[in-house]
Formats: sequence, C-alpha cells, structure tokens
Amino acid sequence: VHQNTKYLLKGCPIFLAHVTTKGAEDKSKEKRLEDILLVQDFLEVFPEDLTGISPTRQVEFQIDLIPSAALVARAPYQLAPSEMKELSDQLKELADKGFIRPSSSPWGAPVLFVKKKDGSLRMYINY
Repeated sequence: VHQNTKYLLKGCPIFLAHVTTKGAEDKSKEKRLEDILLVQDFLEVFPEDLTGISPTRQVEFQIDLIPSAALVARAPYQLAPSEMKELSDQLKELADKGFIRPSSSPWGAPVLFVKKKDGSLRMYINY
C-alpha cells in the first residue's frame, strides 16, 4: 500500500501539488495594450500621456454617511525616513503632474512601499 493511501485511510488531510519550472519568457513577444482587440476599438480612451485629473463632470456624486458615523481611529503605518522621503517625492510628482490635489478630508488611506527588482520603491495605497 502506498504511503499516501495509508494516511488517507487514517483520515489525514492530503494535498497534491503539481510543481513545474517556469520557462524563460520571451519579453519581445509580451502583449502591449495596443495588441488587445477590445482596446483597438477604443484607442481614444487610452491616451499615451495622461494630462492630469479628469475634468469636472456634469453628474455630481457623493456618498452619504450615516449621521452618527464617526471616523475610525487608526494609527498610520510607520515609515522609515527613507520611505517618508520617497512618499514626499512621489506625492510632489503626482501633484505636479496634476494627478492628485490637496485635500482637507478627515478620511485617508494608509500607504506602504514595496521594493521593486531594480531597488526603487513602489507605493501602495491600502484602500
């Protein structure tokens, strides 16, 4: 009797995993946005360079909160001095490009960083 069968008969949970090696992919054949058929039909909504925050729309949208709702007291994520500098630099760049604007809202979202393969930091906003 196989070892696996003995464990199964005893009622032990058994997990099967199929592990393979991932072959090196040819990056030159990687799909580009323009190669996707649906995107080709709507190229005008995928601009090459974003010009900033979208213009004000005719439809106004708001989320009405429960009248007695209070802010959730939550400490911000602690960032190392190097991460604080990176946060400041990235926020300044996003503001300079017009992608974000100052807000006085009491609501916010924590930010954390993940190191990319090239050593630079990728900012994640934990919504």
